[in-house]
Amino acid sequence: MEFRGIHDADPLDTSVLVLQDRHRSHLIDTEQLQEILRPRQQMRAFMSMWRMDVRIQPYVIRAGFLGIYRLGHIAIDWPLITSLVERWRPETHTFHVPVGEMTITLQDVAILLGLRIHGPAVTGTCVLDVVALCAELLGVTPPADAIRGATISLRWLCLHLSTPPPDADEVTLERCARGFILALIGSFLFADKKGVHVPMCFLPLLRDLMQTATYSWGGAVLAHTYRELCRASLDRSRGISGCITLIQL
Repeated sequence: MEFRGIHDADPLDTSVLVLQDRHRSHLIDTEQLQEILRPRQQMRAFMSMWRMDVRIQPYVIRAGFLGIYRLGHIAIDWPLITSLVERWRPETHTFHVPVGEMTITLQDVAILLGLRIHGPAVTGTCVLDVVALCAELLGVTPPADAIRGATISLRWLCLHLSTPPPDADEVTLERCARGFILALIGSFLFADKKGVHVPMCFLPLLRDLMQTATYSWGGAVLAHTYRELCRASLDRSRGISGCITLIQL
């Protein structure tokens, strides 16, 4: 796609890039938008308040999420993320840079995050009985103030599941592992806008951790990242959520 030049980023031909009038690059060009995006991610907070108990590590490995935990918190370069978002085109799902077009691929997700990119799709519903689901799969019942819609407080999960009792049996350890993985998913892979709650729609997929490992988590993360890039690249968005580390790496 051709552009006018360094000082005018508007495309010459808008027959494909039909959303230019709503794109961040257009707002910047007209001096209506000059602030840096603030990525919303709580991996640092998660890592600081929830240290993985060595007894649940085999369950995390079984589910295929140990690599994500070992990746840990990586400081986000906000100006870099903002620049990438300004070059993201939702019409083509590619970054438009001076040397051409590029994008994030499934191979990138598999190599950088270590997530599976083959298998059944990650799908489900947000119409859930959160209290009953927590009681069944986590062994604890959340109070009303820990629930917001179909999400649950990250801090509450940490408080009740981060430290298994010394005499914990296999059932208890597996429940704690489910809580840990759910918090990891909600803090890093599918973080919400505020980063203080995690979506409960993923918990049913953690019922059988052997089955959990067969899902295409990498495909779901890539699709979610594309959606967040598209949302952040339009209008006057001030932040971006999702797996920001994937974009930066």
